[in-house]
Amino acid sequence: MRRLFRSKFFLALALVSTVLISGVMGYRLIADFSWTEALYMTIITVTTVGFQEVQPLTDQARLFTVLLIISSVFIFAFAISVITEYILSKNSLVNLKKKKVKQQIDKLNQHVIVCGFGRNGSQAAQRLKAYKRPFVIIEKTRENIEKFQEEFLFVEGDANEDEVLEEAGIKRASYLIAALPDDAANLFVVLTARQLNRKLFIISRASLISSVKKLQLAGADKVIMPDKIGGDHMASLVVLPDLITFMDKLSLEGERTTNLEEVGIEDFRDHVECNTLRDLDLRRKTGCTIIGYIKPDGTYLINPEADLPLEPKSKVIVLGRPEQIRKLNEMFHIGD
Repeated sequence: MRRLFRSKFFLALALVSTVLISGVMGYRLIADFSWTEALYMTIITVTTVGFQEVQPLTDQARLFTVLLIISSVFIFAFAISVITEYILSKNSLVNLKKKKVKQQIDKLNQHVIVCGFGRNGSQAAQRLKAYKRPFVIIEKTRENIEKFQEEFLFVEGDANEDEVLEEAGIKRASYLIAALPDDAANLFVVLTARQLNRKLFIISRASLISSVKKLQLAGADKVIMPDKIGGDHMASLVVLPDLITFMDKLSLEGERTTNLEEVGIEDFRDHVECNTLRDLDLRRKTGCTIIGYIKPDGTYLINPEADLPLEPKSKVIVLGRPEQIRKLNEMFHIGD
């Protein structure tokens, strides 16, 4: 459709140019006008403004003027219709896309809201996409939206505004990532989001150490300092290069390539009776190894004992190769 509009537009432009050139050449040759007079006569004729001729016209010039008026009326009418059709169709297409995006966002539930599509926000979006987690991005830069709107769901606007957050479905969301480049802007986002959804788990970016405490007081559950993490990682590569490289191999690339999985105890108890980690017997059944245990109060235990009692609402961290993790998920229907 866009190609059809483009061809019609170029056709209309060619016809209008032909009329103007023909008019100038006609008055120049038939009425012996100067180039300026010929151009002036052509413009007042095709636009039908009704000004007086620059010189008296001969019968041949009058006949040429009649033909020029008739042809210009039809050609200019065609050109106007093409331009109008293009503008209306473009507006209709934009409105249709906005309506479709709104319908998709309205269907989201327990999703993630990413505020800001800069360096950190775009990385978060790519990782969430790899994990097939539902999410929507709030971004105010139109250029970024137009560039990635075919790949992600966007809400255009300022994440500090209640209406924009509500349009992103904040009352139905489970997580919010404040990834704006300015700490003060992230602070306002956290404050606004916490007021709109008390149960929301909020993760905020921070550039300054002094901002961490403020963001936590504002309602952020976790505060991440990307620059600090990057520096720590580079220093660790100097001190413990092999260990850090091994840890990088465990990085969570996507749903089908992960080496780590976080599983709630309830997911296991729906399929097997278990009171301790030994009862799960994951090593024999799936090849996976339990490397961590998270208590209901959030306490972390690294390399827990096999006889550790399993509490309700606790979780285990499982390590395995991608195919072992897939076997674990399929066996216990995790994520269904």
